[in-house]
Amino acid sequence: MSAYPAAWTAADLPDLTGRTIVVTGASSGLGAVTARELGRVGARVVLAVRDTARGDAVAAGCGRNAEVRRLDLADLASVRAFAAQWDGPLDTLINNAGVMAIPERRTADGFEMQLGTNHLGPFALTNLLLPRITGRVVSVASNAHRRKGVDIDFDDINSHRNYGPWRAYQQSKLADLLFIRELQRRLTEAGSPVTAHAAHPGYAATNLQGGSGSRLQRAIMKVTNRFMAQSDAMGALPILYAATQLLPGGSYTGPQGRGELRGHPGPAVLSPQAQDDARARRLWRLSEELTGVSFPG
Repeated sequence: MSAYPAAWTAADLPDLTGRTIVVTGASSGLGAVTARELGRVGARVVLAVRDTARGDAVAAGCGRNAEVRRLDLADLASVRAFAAQWDGPLDTLINNAGVMAIPERRTADGFEMQLGTNHLGPFALTNLLLPRITGRVVSVASNAHRRKGVDIDFDDINSHRNYGPWRAYQQSKLADLLFIRELQRRLTEAGSPVTAHAAHPGYAATNLQGGSGSRLQRAIMKVTNRFMAQSDAMGALPILYAATQLLPGGSYTGPQGRGELRGHPGPAVLSPQAQDDARARRLWRLSEELTGVSFPG
């Protein structure tokens, strides 16, 4: 395992010619930056997006081997269709797509939208594609999972009784980390060479912050994006690092500045809840029940 360098950047990416990488949510923000940088160093990048027209616009800057495929993580039928149409090996899956602190909504399958888009959709997609994956899985989490009191509400995981935009977001990001933890445990137990990793961008200025139903909150986010956030290019670095560098399975990468809000990639801090194997296994079993998708035997 290599140590994190002091100031790693996208200029340090290796040649990825011959590698195939799927990036979900690649039509904007961190996903678009990630796809462009991977394409720049030769990877065949598949942009898995809801809006294929926007995906096409990004793919134009991702090299000759980029392609766009439709995927809606808030609809398990779309997830199954994407996986069923996949042919051939897949080196890396980057579960990047997500929503943040949005007004209460439900997915096509009745899940709370943030849990469905940020966790259950990627859970199903990863397990359906896993027989094709040869290298690694990377899921994008958030240091919001470390906020005081954040946990998985197993009795009301879809927030039917008590919905709060930020609470639901934080729960979904904790779920991402527990998913990677249990996925790595299962891969290791199965003797698989595939590894699972998580990364978070710190506070990066993207359109993710624009989904709030509160006009005041959107105004505050606009100001903090301008004066406090780092660029989407910097925010994508931990994701790119986790997707391409030599790391142990189960690693978690994030910015190294104060509070992990900005800076170059390095080891990120997990909350005690995110390191709990019992929680990870319980969430996995519940996710299997909700999605109807299991770890491939």
